[in-house]
Amino acid sequence: MADEDDGASMLPNDFWLDMCSHIKEGEGAKAVNLALNPERNTYYNGTHIWNAIYEENCLEIDNNDDNSEMCFEEKVLYRLLSGLHTSTTVSIAKNYFPPSKKKGRVDWQPNPQYFMERFSGHPEYISNLHFSYVVLLRALRRASSYLDSYDIRTGSADEDKDTQILFRRLLDSHVLSSCSSVFSAFDETLMFENAVEGSYSLQENFKGVFHNVSSILDCVQCQQCKLHGKMAMLGYGTALKILFMAQDDLILSRNEVVAFINTLAKMSESMREVRELSHLYFEQSDKFARELPLVDPRKEHNWKISDEIDQYEMMDAAIESISAMARMDMISERREVELVASALKKDTSLLILAKHYASDLDKFYLHTQHIKGEPMIEKDDKKERPDAVVVGSGLAGLTTTLKILDRGGKVVLLEKEHRIGGNSAKASSGINACCPLNATYGDSLDSFQKDTIKSAGDAANLPLIQTLVGNSAKAVSFLKERAGVDLSLLAQLGGHSYKRTHRPNNGMAGAEIIYAMQKAVKSYEKSGQIEILLDTQATKLIQENGTVVGIEYKSNLDGDVGGSLYTPRVILATGGFASDRSVGSYLSKHRPELTQFPATAGDFSTGDGITMATELGAGTTDLEKIQIHPTGWVDPTNPNNPSKVLAAELMRGVGGLLINSKGSRFCNELGTRAYVTDMMLRHDDAYRITGQWSTNSSVPTFSLILASSAADDGRKHVDLYSHKKLLTRLNGVDELANWMKIDVETVKATIFDYIKDAERGNDQWGKTSFRGVPSSDLENEFFYAGIVTPVLHYCMGGVTIDTEGHVLNENLEIIPGLLAAGEVTGGVHGANRLGGNSLLECTVFGSLVGENVPIVPREPQVNRLTGSKEAPTQKKDRLISSLELSKHNNSDDCWVAIHGTVYDLTSFAEEHPPGAESIFELAGRDGTEAFQAVHNQAMMKDFQDEIIGVYEK
Repeated sequence: MADEDDGASMLPNDFWLDMCSHIKEGEGAKAVNLALNPERNTYYNGTHIWNAIYEENCLEIDNNDDNSEMCFEEKVLYRLLSGLHTSTTVSIAKNYFPPSKKKGRVDWQPNPQYFMERFSGHPEYISNLHFSYVVLLRALRRASSYLDSYDIRTGSADEDKDTQILFRRLLDSHVLSSCSSVFSAFDETLMFENAVEGSYSLQENFKGVFHNVSSILDCVQCQQCKLHGKMAMLGYGTALKILFMAQDDLILSRNEVVAFINTLAKMSESMREVRELSHLYFEQSDKFARELPLVDPRKEHNWKISDEIDQYEMMDAAIESISAMARMDMISERREVELVASALKKDTSLLILAKHYASDLDKFYLHTQHIKGEPMIEKDDKKERPDAVVVGSGLAGLTTTLKILDRGGKVVLLEKEHRIGGNSAKASSGINACCPLNATYGDSLDSFQKDTIKSAGDAANLPLIQTLVGNSAKAVSFLKERAGVDLSLLAQLGGHSYKRTHRPNNGMAGAEIIYAMQKAVKSYEKSGQIEILLDTQATKLIQENGTVVGIEYKSNLDGDVGGSLYTPRVILATGGFASDRSVGSYLSKHRPELTQFPATAGDFSTGDGITMATELGAGTTDLEKIQIHPTGWVDPTNPNNPSKVLAAELMRGVGGLLINSKGSRFCNELGTRAYVTDMMLRHDDAYRITGQWSTNSSVPTFSLILASSAADDGRKHVDLYSHKKLLTRLNGVDELANWMKIDVETVKATIFDYIKDAERGNDQWGKTSFRGVPSSDLENEFFYAGIVTPVLHYCMGGVTIDTEGHVLNENLEIIPGLLAAGEVTGGVHGANRLGGNSLLECTVFGSLVGENVPIVPREPQVNRLTGSKEAPTQKKDRLISSLELSKHNNSDDCWVAIHGTVYDLTSFAEEHPPGAESIFELAGRDGTEAFQAVHNQAMMKDFQDEIIGVYEK
């Protein structure tokens, strides 16, 4: 185009050359075989990403009419983005259900129903897919001469030759000419015709929008999704470069060519899959329709089965088939109840299906998807209603649930993720309490309260803080005595005047607490007191006459399948919103300057509970108060990942030193999070002057250094972070300085100054507590070092509550039937949360809510799980060799050796609070070292049934 248009000739020859510059491969990037990593369903909810992408597609054009139609250039970009969205959705529908031994699936299976739900009534989406393909074909034809002579180098002469043959076959003029009839659907020479004469601002805006959209992909936290998204955007960018640049100026990198060809293939494949999925959908619909009884449209549609014996035989066959599907885990317990209820009510469609398909469970399962089923919980059946629906399964949700269950109540627990635990499972530093065991350290409730108020600053809410601190001892006792959690160690974290942070002797606090609480809650499943719905997202609160009476939900696995639950109490424990950086998110509304910071929260932290509550008029408190934790680990293999692992407060508490790029300390490492973060951000000139972070500034990084004695004191954490390759062991100060890329004399001077400060008992920043001080023999001392950066860690703001967890409206009046606990609430921590108070808040307010929810009287339960350990069953004494162990090395057959015993953890992996991936990584080998870095050995007493034998190394 550049050589055909006078207006475009004003552009610099290399104007479009950097079209793909914002699609970065990142440090530590490696080649990926796309054939082995196809695009398929990962259950990642990318709605917020797509919303942000479409919001970004807006060119800055001088036009006072906000409601004016999109300009031609915007339409082109929108159709390309919509085509990519369509292609992605089609790939998910084609590869929706993963292989499963339990469900008899050997390969990935399609979901034509999901496909039709997404595209029925939206033919324009499919049209945009075709449009995108045409744009790519035009680029291919325009660049055919350039690509024909492109130097292909794969590292193998044979592969180079084969690739060149395939390449030229694609570029063959006959192949492209066969597509000539579709080329008129798009003409790039019409682009930018309305550009202002003498200016190319429209082109700059277009390129800028493309760059911004490309950058949004860095926020995708599903690595496979990010891989395919970036590849497609790189393919698009390459196509636009080809179309807009003069061919003599065209320069394409190897990655651009690879992405371009693969994106072309992706669009072609998607168009074929559209036909396949449509055919499958209508084939299944026709088959289902053929198997239903024919009804004369001139007569009433109220036919009945005349033969009573035949009717009851079909009912029996239906219930038998439903029971078999439940035993094989083909359907959930809830779906089993719905289908059985339909069978008992003699649902004609269900009985006809049973008559013909009872002997083929797979087909019976397939066709019963069309049967709605009787609701499990009828709105007018109050006896069957749970006493409460708890939304969210982090520590706040689990504590609330267990308190209700222990009192004889019934609970439905909703969790939108595939596993229990939320962000609580990641907590590592511990839980604060005063003063069941730490009275000898001089601590007091008054001191604890003063530290919390100091950290909260001007936003301190005294009644909530008094509730938090005053119930702290009771909270820790509950976790220890009721759930059996080991919290025998004490530590002093930054911002605390005394040791008061309780943590396990062996294991990470969050993982240990969540495992124990999950176990306690699940012990009520057999009695029917608890129903846990995973992969189930609450979408809307149901309110009648001003009172919350239930909640609407949808399945995150089965498309838009959902329903309603009615209950006298809904408890929100949905967490914060620190991971949602999309346009319109709470983060972008209240702290837009922080959207570039990485976060420690899971990608599920999107503020769902706040949204549902505010839709009913709930008040909010302190939404602008987002805690930036000073230390999140920078993974050297993936430094640009927006999700970071927290470098626990304990790392500084045991003596870790923070050192900047000049080799100097710059703060009291034991100060509050707000203080340490502020001292870090002051390394930016603009922030130091204004006190405000600029979106144009780069988030700084620092070195976190532990001497040998400090590492020994924090051994559990050090082993975990070392296992994750976030900490590096360095022998002697020379290795340390070399790792830091700082002159060794500078590093020595900094450490010797610190040793002198420790001997004196204070330093220039007011530090008075010195643990883990390095040995003065720096040549023989060893260190652990890692890179850290400030990270979004906690949202102090949320819905407004009182001291009993009732949600308040904007007039500070209780909203009947609605309560909340945990990070979803605001006001407990003021302007800045004190380290160790997060797990405490969850336990204290979860307990208060759970203890006060009214319970319908029922028979007392006798199977209550206590904190005492069950007597282990006798171990199996079969010897398992390393060779045999290594054969059980995948997600469908996962054996792991731990402390000399081999366990089959295949079924447990999906229940593992931190995620199944960390279990599957150890499949087929000895996982003792990795296990020790996180867990307590006593935990394995609960896995007697999973023992395979004794590990013979």
